[in-house]
Amino acid sequence: MDREIKTWLFDVLSSIDEIELFLPPEERVFENYKNDLKTKRAIERNLEIIGEAVKRIIDKNSDIYFSNSKKIIGLRNRIIHGYDVISDELIWGVLINDLPTLRAEISILLK
Repeated sequence: MDREIKTWLFDVLSSIDEIELFLPPEERVFENYKNDLKTKRAIERNLEIIGEAVKRIIDKNSDIYFSNSKKIIGLRNRIIHGYDVISDELIWGVLINDLPTLRAEISILLK
């Protein structure tokens, strides 16, 4: 596997790990997330990193596929460029529904 792609894959995993430090799966309560500005901003930053890394991976090798790549890249763009229209529900949906799948797909690629 290409060295850059491998680095980006590890960046994604590292960001997912960080998100889970800020918001452990067993403690995920939407209202708590919604009311914790520091956690929200830390998670948004990691989602930016994830979206950028996924974009770079796909741009470099179009044979690599992630189930929710368009959604993850779109979220990254929205956080960066449309910061005023980010909804807590949108971020929450990605955390709950898309990151576990992304982690599994990356783990398979790194084996």
